[in-house]
Amino acid sequence: MLPLVVLAMILSMPATFAAWSSDWRISKDVTEHSYVHLSGYIDEMKVYQTDRGFHGQKLVVGTRGSGMIDRRQTAYVYDDEMYFNEWGTFDHRSVQDGTGESDLRNALCAKNYRLGTVISESYTNLDYLIKDTTIFQSDNASIYQVASHGRGTARLGARVQDGPCRGTAIMTYGGTYIGEFNIRQEIGSGSELYLPCP
Repeated sequence: MLPLVVLAMILSMPATFAAWSSDWRISKDVTEHSYVHLSGYIDEMKVYQTDRGFHGQKLVVGTRGSGMIDRRQTAYVYDDEMYFNEWGTFDHRSVQDGTGESDLRNALCAKNYRLGTVISESYTNLDYLIKDTTIFQSDNASIYQVASHGRGTARLGARVQDGPCRGTAIMTYGGTYIGEFNIRQEIGSGSELYLPCP
């Protein structure tokens, strides 16, 4: 839920922010590769977008909590398309806070305003999580591939609609999975599907 709140705040920033980033075209393309190995506490969030406001493609991803974490992220953000992959193993290590509950969580939300698609995944109260999520979004296609295995609470949701604004909802999906879970899901929408769909 936190990534969705931050995404909403960033997207609704005042015009002074737009003036600060006045020429979007100059530094619009980004390539990022990162790797984290951690035994301790993490509180991290990243936001990627291809356009300002409620246009183009957006992606917010974050991890917070204590544990043993090995995580790799790859992102390519270009003029009108975005590719993102997060692979990781997250193993909760308890912090003595008296609650007895895991504070380890991971979440991702990707929106394609051009096509009117959105997918979100969140994992909370984790004992462990092994995940490999790949997102490809462009003006012509949205591909979401989720593969996760863990113990805790997993929530996945998606919406695909016919057009970006007031289109008819073609598919709406929401699921909550508590306990030991193994989830594989792939959703593709648009006129150009670059990744294979089974």
